[in-house]
Amino acid sequence: MWGYQVAQGFVFAVEEINRDARLLPNLTLGFSIRNSGDSVHGALHETMGFLTGREEPVPNYTCGLSPPRAALVGDTRSEVSVPIARLLGLYKFPQVSHSSTLTSLSDKTQFPSFLRTLASNLVSSHALAQLVLHFQWSWVGVLAQDDDFGQQSSSLVTRELGQAGVCIEFHLHVPSLQTLEKISTIVHKMEKGTATVILVFLSNSNFQLILQRLLGRGTVGQVWVSRESLFIAFALATPGASQVLRGSFSLLQHTSLAPGLPEFLSRLHPTRTPEDMFMKRFWEVTFRCTWPRGSQGPAGNTTVPGGVRFCSGNESLPGRGQPFQEMIKLDVAYSAVHSIARALHDLAACESEDEACADPRHFQPWQLLRALRKVHFKTPDGTEIMFDANGDLVTEFDILRGQKTAEGPFHFVRIGTINPRTSLGDRVTIHLMKEELQVPSSVCSRSCAPGSSQIPRPGFPHCCFECSRCPEGQFADHTDMKQCLLCPEEQYSSHSRDHCLPRTEIFLAFDEPLGLTLASAALVLAGLVLLVLGVFLKHRDTPVIRANNRALSYLLLASLALCALSALLFLGRPTAATCLLRQTTFAIVFTVAVSSILAKTLTVVLAFRVTRPGDRVQVCLRPGASTSVVLVASLVQVVLCGVWLGTSPPFPERDTASEPSHIVIQCQEGSGVAFYCVLGYLGLLAGVTFSVAFLARGLPDAFNETKFITFSMLLFCSVWTTFLPLYHSARGKSTVAVEIFSILASTAGLLGGIFIPKCYIVLLKPERNAPDWLRRGRRAQWETQSKEPQSRRLPQGPSSRTSPR
Repeated sequence: MWGYQVAQGFVFAVEEINRDARLLPNLTLGFSIRNSGDSVHGALHETMGFLTGREEPVPNYTCGLSPPRAALVGDTRSEVSVPIARLLGLYKFPQVSHSSTLTSLSDKTQFPSFLRTLASNLVSSHALAQLVLHFQWSWVGVLAQDDDFGQQSSSLVTRELGQAGVCIEFHLHVPSLQTLEKISTIVHKMEKGTATVILVFLSNSNFQLILQRLLGRGTVGQVWVSRESLFIAFALATPGASQVLRGSFSLLQHTSLAPGLPEFLSRLHPTRTPEDMFMKRFWEVTFRCTWPRGSQGPAGNTTVPGGVRFCSGNESLPGRGQPFQEMIKLDVAYSAVHSIARALHDLAACESEDEACADPRHFQPWQLLRALRKVHFKTPDGTEIMFDANGDLVTEFDILRGQKTAEGPFHFVRIGTINPRTSLGDRVTIHLMKEELQVPSSVCSRSCAPGSSQIPRPGFPHCCFECSRCPEGQFADHTDMKQCLLCPEEQYSSHSRDHCLPRTEIFLAFDEPLGLTLASAALVLAGLVLLVLGVFLKHRDTPVIRANNRALSYLLLASLALCALSALLFLGRPTAATCLLRQTTFAIVFTVAVSSILAKTLTVVLAFRVTRPGDRVQVCLRPGASTSVVLVASLVQVVLCGVWLGTSPPFPERDTASEPSHIVIQCQEGSGVAFYCVLGYLGLLAGVTFSVAFLARGLPDAFNETKFITFSMLLFCSVWTTFLPLYHSARGKSTVAVEIFSILASTAGLLGGIFIPKCYIVLLKPERNAPDWLRRGRRAQWETQSKEPQSRRLPQGPSSRTSPR
């Protein structure tokens, strides 16, 4: 039916040209319509008969009495079109096809005389692939006929889609020889798939079979996309097809609209064209009737038993609309006929004297072929007709979509155009009439929103993935990013991880609550130390102050005041000067403090070791001995700090790793080995002091000096033992806060453990700070020791000495 109606469109174009006195004046186009039987043998036979003008063709012979043959217009399936085009190429005889789409036919070396008024598989497949990319379908299935058309078209599309990152879930080959068993197997595989969009490269009959199987299974929700609308138009005649094809997309080459063709078709009648051998069959199929046997024309309309209805010839084609008439392009041969007529016109109008000009009544095929390649005109409806260097029509495509209207009928509407000839980069130009068009999605995995990246799913194509939130310091500002990007060093990732924000510089400042609290504590503690020092200076001649070397007490209090004030160096924006002074000042003043305590402890222990005058131990009780201990111990720390500052001193550093949203301005220790050597030496000195004090805690003393020293050193060692893990686990300015707290806590521990009990006696218990009370206390201690066994007595110093000074 479709082929016959296309032939009638061809006849209509010839008659229209013959009526136009301006196009081919004094010339009349004739035609012959031949049926090849869709076989290579039949096509070659009919083609040779057309070329020679004989029913039984003789190769290389042309009947000279017949008018010249201008060109061959027509088409058949790909297996036939290739040998026909190769044969006509040998004779340089023009051929204008209206449906052969094989890409190989664009090769002018093999097929020099082949032209076509439609796009090749390469162009149309490229347009279809661009439609898929435009709608962002990344997970599709393919149904392809196992012939040249299906395999070539589908391979072109899948290759381009694969290069663009689109995944093919299945690529099923539908056999040309239709079997219900194979069709059922294909439908079963389709049902197991998850792709919403199905690309179709099928013949009409095969698609109808698949459509009927899907209707029987109740499959809905799939979007069918094809590069041809004709077979869909036929398939829509199937009852219930709109349930499956609703929302389907198709490309239709933009062809010329032949004005008057529908009216011409409606006037067809067997009595008007009795020479048309196909008219009766067309009439029977259209009206579902049968001409009486032996009938030569219209007869009465009768019905015989058995339900067979005879054709009467009174049937009326007007009003007998074909299903989906607007989709069935019956004028596909219209442009082909007009291009041949335009080429003949150009031959007649040629005025040059070269071989390009010829008499339209007497011309060689190659002369018309040359003129045909150069034609450039517009059809009556304004469609521009011109061929490119490959003999393919320069054209664009209409994008059609099936939808059901409010009134109920289902039809295809034009929603946009694709022009493969104009492109922006690698993408062709696509114009949609409605940008807010609702298009179903077809993806294996939902898109990853900004702030997350794709994680491939093992064993699946790259279109199947899971979404993972970007870690700190990274961002993803687009959808479906393969991996997150690192923020610049001066920025950090937002909470949503979709962009970066500028970092702010932070440090433990004086004006923030924590810094203000620590600074106030340091000043209060230093003031308290100076207050204790003032009390000691005021009461320097009392027994409590004079006991155990008051000069060491003054030195210890001065160093503790400096210890408290050294914490202020850790506050504020770090500079090169403060970084150099922080750790070294802290280490040296604490070394002086701890070595002073060590000297005081050794004084107590050595005082009880003196048993007779002239003992060697008595040399260590001289006034300069304790000072030497402090100097030597402190000098070692000064040397270590000097080596540290001379080799790899501390320096200001911008820390971007501790806190994601901030840049911490801090001091880098420089040499970690030197830093830990300084701390290690201070720890060693503190450990020795604590050990000596602990061993001497039982020595008799009027004011429990060694017990207070033991307790204070226990606090000191506990604070700094706890400091090490806290210092390494803290981040940013918390590290500085931990060190300041440790400095203040250890300073307060030494002050409270050693000097607060003495201040208590001096200020609140003055009666215990008198020589009489001291002598009574010493006598009570002596009596207590006299009652103990001899083995438990410790040697005592001279009885005239009340307490070591």
